Amino acid sequence: MSPSVGVVIPTRGDRPALLRQAVDAVLRQDYPGELHVVVVADGRSPHDVTGVPVRVLPNTLTPGLPGARNTGIAACDTDLIAFCDDDDLWLPGKLATQVRALTEAGGEFASCAIEVEHGRRRVTRLAGTTSVTAADLVRSRMMMVHSSTFLFSRGLLWPDESAPGGQNEDWDLALRAAKRRPLVHVDQPLVLVRWAGSHYAVRWTDRIAGLEWMLARHPELAADPRGAARIRGQLAFCHAALGERRAALRWALRALGARVLEPRVPIALAVAAGVVTAPTVVAALQQRGHGI
Repeated sequence: MSPSVGVVIPTRGDRPALLRQAVDAVLRQDYPGELHVVVVADGRSPHDVTGVPVRVLPNTLTPGLPGARNTGIAACDTDLIAFCDDDDLWLPGKLATQVRALTEAGGEFASCAIEVEHGRRRVTRLAGTTSVTAADLVRSRMMMVHSSTFLFSRGLLWPDESAPGGQNEDWDLALRAAKRRPLVHVDQPLVLVRWAGSHYAVRWTDRIAGLEWMLARHPELAADPRGAARIRGQLAFCHAALGERRAALRWALRALGARVLEPRVPIALAVAAGVVTAPTVVAALQQRGHGI
């Protein structure tokens, strides 16, 4: 007998067409077990979220993405929980493939590879592995371990609502899960992640706070040279994007201290010097299916 699955889709209600597509893609999954879909309206009345044939609830916890997800989890009485962002699409076979892999491995938490869509371009992001460890997530954020790919045992873990601006709560959740047991990863693209119109792309202050929050919660991030250099390079870039040149230089030097060849350092310094703008860099990277 297939385990029941509760799918939590948080939304601000400001992109109804994408939300309907996300819900439809979930409902079209060819999955033999019970499937319950909950849309959580964050920051507005559920009555404003129309056109979706599923249960719509208000976020009754901390405003923001983690609180909305936790509201949805609390509303589900299922064996497993899955997430899907309101601008992403589950591809055919996503749920059945992941549940089968999770069951066969005796795992607790699963992810899968993704396709990243930016404009008219799609890029496949694979992990090159079927098992993701905590050490993997320390060395690299592994963007294919994306929240819209998450499938895990209900009651296992909850998103942390203290995440600043909801930043990195998904990375934190995956890392905490991987510290318990390696994630079961299906390395085929089963989710389409749409980057155009993301709520988080250029919120530099929130991104800085989110990275510092992760460093405080997971000290091992600063201990791994590659992971430390990556985060410090990101901090340098975010400060540069805000025009805070001194802070950008400070973090750039710290990144180089961890790893001399950290690629984010010259990019951050170019932004700080005004050679290129941060949005231009982000757009160019996203066209290639990458983030800063």
